[in-house]
Amino acid sequence: MLEYVAGLPAFLIYFAIGLAAYGVFGAVYTRLTPHREVELIRAGNLAAVTAFLGALIGFSLPLASAAANSVSIVDYIIWAIIGTLVQVLGFFIANFTMQDLHEKITRGEIAAGLWGGGIALVIGILNAACMTY
Repeated sequence: MLEYVAGLPAFLIYFAIGLAAYGVFGAVYTRLTPHREVELIRAGNLAAVTAFLGALIGFSLPLASAAANSVSIVDYIIWAIIGTLVQVLGFFIANFTMQDLHEKITRGEIAAGLWGGGIALVIGILNAACMTY
């Protein structure tokens, strides 16, 4: 029976670090983007929901890759930081490629939310695939 739970401590540590990384990512991402995601989401703005969920999913892919492939907890944390930075870069890429993205998301334009979330997802997939060890 003991062999079935031997990996539980490592799982709990990695899972806790992952949850903390989501919190840090959310705080950093919402601080650096010009619109107020939380307020817009609470107000029912579907564009903001779509864009932010895309960023969260985009971040989760490299975070999952790092958890599966890291050689230590420090390695996992470093890759989580890199994942955060790359996702923030993804927002700026989306913003650069769609004029007035921030204003369009704030106005609730679904296409803008899909664009921002889609770019975040694409960046996250590429980021996760490039995490070679």
